[in-house]
Amino acid sequence: MKPVDIQTIGSELAIKWSDGQESYIAFEKLRRACPCAGCKGEMDVMGNLYKGPDLPLKPESFQLRGVSWVGTYAIQPSWGDGHNSGLFTFEYLRHVAEVA
Repeated sequence: MKPVDIQTIGSELAIKWSDGQESYIAFEKLRRACPCAGCKGEMDVMGNLYKGPDLPLKPESFQLRGVSWVGTYAIQPSWGDGHNSGLFTFEYLRHVAEVA
């Protein structure tokens, strides 16, 4: 499944999926779910997680400036604080949308 349309509505990302479902994800929830190595850390081949300290998020951290499509498998949000390294695969994006 993949998005057929993505739009911003107020402070939410609205997604229409190829299976007909619709999702609405608050910008703050989306930002806090960022899967990049800087936000979530990264694992080595032995399964050890390496992560720096959590950086404080400011109000502009939750201002979505744009969304870029990455090939046919992900989106890349750009945030008001300049952060843009998170790639949300469609599978992960759907998971974020469905988790309360």
